[in-house]
Amino acid sequence: MSFFLLAFPALFSIVNPLVGAFIFLGATEHFGVKLRNELAKWIAIYSFAIVTASMYVGAYVLTFFGISISVLRAAGGIVIAAAAWRMLNAPDDEAPKSGDDVVADLPATHTVRRMAFYPLTMPITTGPGTISVAVSLGTNRPRATEALLSFVAESMLAIVLICALVYVLYRYSAPLSRLIGPTGTVIVTRVSAFLLFCIGVQVFWNGAAELLTSLR
Repeated sequence: MSFFLLAFPALFSIVNPLVGAFIFLGATEHFGVKLRNELAKWIAIYSFAIVTASMYVGAYVLTFFGISISVLRAAGGIVIAAAAWRMLNAPDDEAPKSGDDVVADLPATHTVRRMAFYPLTMPITTGPGTISVAVSLGTNRPRATEALLSFVAESMLAIVLICALVYVLYRYSAPLSRLIGPTGTVIVTRVSAFLLFCIGVQVFWNGAAELLTSLR
């Protein structure tokens, strides 16, 4: 389960479903419970599709455009760390933001599925930062058949658990907000921001170390 222990914390830190639940609640506060639950379901489905595609196909897309994995890791680490730094230094009265922190209004004319995809899934829940991490994790895919099967099983388990957390936390975001309260929300946001910043620095260092090694 070594890859699962690597993939799940990395994806959890950048997707940050707990903080994202409060963003989801703020964007859908005027919607009914039934519509909010439907949106949560489709956000989880779209998140699964985006993360899975990024992990298994993203590396080939990078090859097509001539982007190295080292550059992707370094750039992705900078993006993640910058987003975390903004979260860490945001005023307490500002709405919490996740690693992919673009909040947009939802036009009333959109259908449920369209609203769920943009902006609630992309870029709020699984935006550029999540895609960068997923692609970087996908580059660790082994070539041996037995090891490849283990990689697929562990990676799918990590993705399914992340999407399940997204669905549950988004669906019950209103009760969660009342339970934690304003002070608890600020604490969760700050701790998540610090962990996310550490993840970003680690991802950047992995890419930078590879680039420095290649120069030698």
